[in-house]
Amino acid sequence: MRAVARQQDSPLRCMVETTGGTIVSEAHPGVGGPGTASCSGDLLLAALAACAQITCQMVATALGIPLTRVSATAEGDLDLRGTLGVSREVPVGFGAIRLFIDIEAPDATPEQLASLREKTEQFCVIFHTLRQPPELSVQWSSSNAQP
Repeated sequence: MRAVARQQDSPLRCMVETTGGTIVSEAHPGVGGPGTASCSGDLLLAALAACAQITCQMVATALGIPLTRVSATAEGDLDLRGTLGVSREVPVGFGAIRLFIDIEAPDATPEQLASLREKTEQFCVIFHTLRQPPELSVQWSSSNAQP
């Protein structure tokens, strides 16, 4: 999997190319962004909500659990003072993330619902990635000509 972000006409905006299409992202309004597109924090929460919702649907289908509706909502607490460098005591990044999964399955048994919950949490890739972060590395390159 891969995502490539490239600058646009503003330092507050980029286009992100993914295998599924192109996404416009902007800086959060709290750091000067215009607020007309999703910021990277929105995209992180969207990835979690989408992964949980789709995983839940797939697990229900695999287990034969009849669902009428399933939705997932991800919320996060972000104190921008860390990102803005206003306070060294405030960490950069989300302080907390909450995931809410709302299902309607009137014909499911309590055992089926327990299994659905367990397996959805077990197989949701983004949930696990956030819960137990992988090794992360950064490599920089520059095409500046050196004299």
